[in-house]
Amino acid sequence: MGQPFSIGDRVHLVALPTYVKTAEPMPMLRPPNVLTLGEEGIILGREPGDYWVVRLERGTFLLEEKYLEAIQGDRPME
Repeated sequence: MGQPFSIGDRVHLVALPTYVKTAEPMPMLRPPNVLTLGEEGIILGREPGDYWVVRLERGTFLLEEKYLEAIQGDRPME
């Protein structure tokens, strides 16, 4: 079974988690209202525990695959 995403893939949020974890040297749990449903970002890497490092408008977060969906085509990010 292959990985659903690759580094550099564009994704958008299809659901919001209960809390989100920042991908910083000293991670913090943040409430889900720092993110917006449908917000677009870029995959920067993968972490243990099946978490993806995703750069979004308000920072870089660790998110599970179930909250993300790949963006098809060459639509530019806003």
